[in-house]
Amino acid sequence: MANIKSQIKRNKTNEKARIRNSSAKSAIRTAIKKVKLAVTAKDSAKAEELLAHAFKLIDKSVSDGVQHANTAARQKGELQRLLNGLK
Repeated sequence: MANIKSQIKRNKTNEKARIRNSSAKSAIRTAIKKVKLAVTAKDSAKAEELLAHAFKLIDKSVSDGVQHANTAARQKGELQRLLNGLK
């Protein structure tokens, strides 16, 4: 356990960030799974709607510093390829 006041504060903020980041990552994974399920069900209208939501979450995670930009680009590219294969 830290004895230095600034490190105690830093530990608290790190924990808050860890919880926020894990929640954001979980939401992204869920959105990606929903898009993949819609694509496998051949429901292109629903897949496009879910894709827009997933893209929004992925872009927000990059701007918040949760994910690296290349990771987000890879995820978005994979989802877009799946949807393009459906058409």
